[in-house]
Amino acid sequence: MRRTRVKICGITRSEDLAAAADSGADAVGFVFYPPSPRFLAPDRAAALARLTAPFVSRVGLFVNAAAEVVRTALANVDLDLLQFHGDEDARYCAQFGRPYIKAARVRPGLDLLEFARAFPTAQGLLLDAWVEAYGGAGRSFDWSLIPENLPLPVILSGGLHAGNVMAAVTRLHPWAVDVSSGVEAAKGIKDAEKIAAFVAAVRMADVRQ
Repeated sequence: MRRTRVKICGITRSEDLAAAADSGADAVGFVFYPPSPRFLAPDRAAALARLTAPFVSRVGLFVNAAAEVVRTALANVDLDLLQFHGDEDARYCAQFGRPYIKAARVRPGLDLLEFARAFPTAQGLLLDAWVEAYGGAGRSFDWSLIPENLPLPVILSGGLHAGNVMAAVTRLHPWAVDVSSGVEAAKGIKDAEKIAAFVAAVRMADVRQ
């Protein structure tokens, strides 16, 4: 059976961290982008990282950050993976000596094959909706824009929730799915029941594949 990995992004509280782990999530995301309502200062992120359960990966999300900002986060927070969600190029992303994934903001006209080829050192390609601001703002995008032969593992994001993630996994067979607002009670505040329902829906989709 194929197993789709699950990342719960935008963790800001210890209880939400525990809920993600208890649900069986594979990774949690800490946001280092100050305009985001889910932003964490490095000291708070470090405290949460220390509380993360074994075998749950810690992902740091950055958007067009100065390299020193990323280095400061890495010096203070035990991160397993970096996620770059802005206009960073491959040279920038690779300079930190850590595995990374690159986000693509999907809209008509974006050649995802060309985009993926521009990041040969990435561990995966996170596909999110294009909006004026960075981040998908809880919006989905036209999944038909995703080519079948992308050379990188696909992490699907953008408007996912327990009600549509089963269809997404069944149709697209992504390596992983990434959710933030779709499992929240309010911005930056996760809902344990929504997290559990989301992960359960992904697992059900895996069984049906």
